Amino acid sequence: MKKRGKRKKDADYKAEGLGDCIDCQACVHVCPVGIDIRDGLQYECVACGACIDACDEIMDKMGYERGLVRYTTEHSLNGKPTKLLRPRLMGYLAAVLIMCSAFAYALSNRVPIEFDVIRDRGALFSEVSGGIIQNVYTLKIANKEQVDRQYIISVEGIEGLRMVNDSQVSVTAGELLDVTVRLQIERNLLNQANSSITFTVETIDEPRVTATAESRFMGPAPSR
Repeated sequence: MKKRGKRKKDADYKAEGLGDCIDCQACVHVCPVGIDIRDGLQYECVACGACIDACDEIMDKMGYERGLVRYTTEHSLNGKPTKLLRPRLMGYLAAVLIMCSAFAYALSNRVPIEFDVIRDRGALFSEVSGGIIQNVYTLKIANKEQVDRQYIISVEGIEGLRMVNDSQVSVTAGELLDVTVRLQIERNLLNQANSSITFTVETIDEPRVTATAESRFMGPAPSR
């Protein structure tokens, strides 16, 4: 490795056994982490390229060829041809393509509604006038779109089950709305004390998007 050292601009530095580096330390002064890149690549390097720009500026002033400090390979430094399609590079390219494809798939299949159902834990059920069994639920509807949406709520799972409150709700863009829902059914229509039900929330306007959530409807044990 040739020595670095100061010299005059018009000096025959090669005859003096010197290399292209004039030991100006410009690359050291501009380094944000304070390393000397002339000692080789170090783990502290943040790859900002400031040393490259500083060195090229000095090389221009001295009339030397640019690229004393540069990004290169060991093959290039040793005068060997550099292979562009290397196994490691192809592996990195494949990993990036897989991640981009997975991101695009997740984005295209993203459901713009977040929907959850929480059953009232204060009471298993209540009986209102006329032998009607009632359960209360809190529906959490999150509109993850950038526009306001109108949703319609429906429930299924038990024949004769009906929703007392209004089935249509409005949710502004980015809002998480809590909706209290009361479900009622005639006592004689209940075949079991614990029944599975499914809530569905659906956008009224286009594009049509739906989300579902399961819960339980509780009632008295059927008389035998």
